[in-house]
Amino acid sequence: MCGPKFCSMKITAEVRDYAANMTDNEKKALKLEAEAGMKEMSRKYEEMGSELYLSEDGMKREAID
Repeated sequence: MCGPKFCSMKITAEVRDYAANMTDNEKKALKLEAEAGMKEMSRKYEEMGSELYLSEDGMKREAID
């Protein structure tokens, strides 16, 4: 999908340029933020019983035999 306000190739090039120009401190901060987010999601997963599939209300689903 391309157009004057959206071109996936242009957006990809801009993202690559932005990442290439990030300072080491910015890269470290981004990495720390990502790790913190993953830890938070791990904590939520464990709180919900370490179940991959939950019912719509967030509770454990009954096993289907």
